[in-house]
Amino acid sequence: MHGFSAFLFAAFGCTLAIAEPQWNASYAEKTEALSLKGDVTRGEAAFVICQGCHRVGALGRADGSYPRLAGQHTSVLIKQLTDVRSGRRSNAKMLPFADHSALSVQDIADIAAFLQQLPVPADQGQGSGGDLALGFKLYAKDCVTCHGERGEGKADQFYPRLSGQHYRYLLRENQLIRDGGRRNANPKMADAIRHYSDEDLAAVADYISRLPLAPAR
Repeated sequence: MHGFSAFLFAAFGCTLAIAEPQWNASYAEKTEALSLKGDVTRGEAAFVICQGCHRVGALGRADGSYPRLAGQHTSVLIKQLTDVRSGRRSNAKMLPFADHSALSVQDIADIAAFLQQLPVPADQGQGSGGDLALGFKLYAKDCVTCHGERGEGKADQFYPRLSGQHYRYLLRENQLIRDGGRRNANPKMADAIRHYSDEDLAAVADYISRLPLAPAR
């Protein structure tokens, strides 16, 4: 996300210069997984251990406890999985199912390939619809440059697809990023939403949850 002012950029420039490599650092396991060709059939078999939380079809849960993974970029999926394994992203529930005893690096590439090609039905959890005008305004100002007008994201820059994602998951993760609770968050996004109120976060998450489905690119 973009949208932070020149003043804030100047004020936090040194911090961003340090944090940016941590957000998307190149480290051996992630680099290896990104270089491998994923196999959809093997990925479907490997994903079985993930279905208890993410559900069959990787549809996630509307209560926000688990995200929808279907249709997500392979690059984003690989980054998040290897970030969890390396400790760059804290996720105690997921770690036992993603660590080295559970998945090989090839498994990660295979799962990502399987998930990206899954269909994304238009039945994700949505918010109340009470302030979509504010949500649109905030999304257009701070989110569209990275995530796209239809929430399609950018695979080559590790910006996730947002269309088809559950409202409560979007809200929870935005709160964590704003409050500094997600250590592998993009510092540009953290800075863009640093001063969002809870109402702002709810409005933009609600707007995103209603974006028309678009293929990830």
